[in-house]
Amino acid sequence: MNTRDKSLSKVPEVTLIFWIIKIAATTLGETGGDAVSMSMGLGYLLGTGIFAALFVVAVGFQISAKQFRPLLYWATIVATTTVGTTLADLADRSLGIGYAGGTALLFTLLVLSLFVWYRSLGSISVYTVSSPKAEMFYWLTIMFSQTLGTALGDWTADTAGFGYARAAMVFGALLAVVAAAYFWTRVSRTLLFWVAFVLTRPLGAVVGDFLDKPIEAGGLALSRYMASAVLLVLMAACILLVPQRASRKLH
Repeated sequence: MNTRDKSLSKVPEVTLIFWIIKIAATTLGETGGDAVSMSMGLGYLLGTGIFAALFVVAVGFQISAKQFRPLLYWATIVATTTVGTTLADLADRSLGIGYAGGTALLFTLLVLSLFVWYRSLGSISVYTVSSPKAEMFYWLTIMFSQTLGTALGDWTADTAGFGYARAAMVFGALLAVVAAAYFWTRVSRTLLFWVAFVLTRPLGAVVGDFLDKPIEAGGLALSRYMASAVLLVLMAACILLVPQRASRKLH
């Protein structure tokens, strides 16, 4: 394929560093969301309102950008993880539908978003995210996936009784299965990407809860502010020290 037949998208190549930063971002979303809604005492509704506003602003800047900008992209990802945390907690706890109900509702919204995206543009591959319409679908789908992941992580750790450490091992093992399928099978790469993208969120959610929940609840009782700061520094170091390129879209 001639290079003239390729155009750069505005999302990064899916590499190992992509997944490392993604897991750190999802864990940061959990500790950061809990810091605002719980530690600051603002509650899930106000916390969701704050993070939803940040999400809309970040997506607006991301879509208006002319090219892939790593810091802006990952700031937008963090915005989706924080609003996902507080929104899932609002649905699961304040609205009383429970973890199972929240997980089912959010899974339905995620599948619906992917379906409408596919019917509208003919592809849900990240390599086609190079137009404002594709970006809108991309970020809406990501927001649903982050919210679903939070509810799924909470359901596994709490309702299913796995606890935070064992739940983290469960989601880590599922991600290992996805990685094995990527390397040793011909399963659709697009399908594997979205499965992995969803699974990294509950992994980050239960790791974040493990870090900051009380010891009697199975956590380490670390400061949410300190944990969030450490994760933010880790993300910044990865973004600044490891070059990331925009993925390429094939015409």
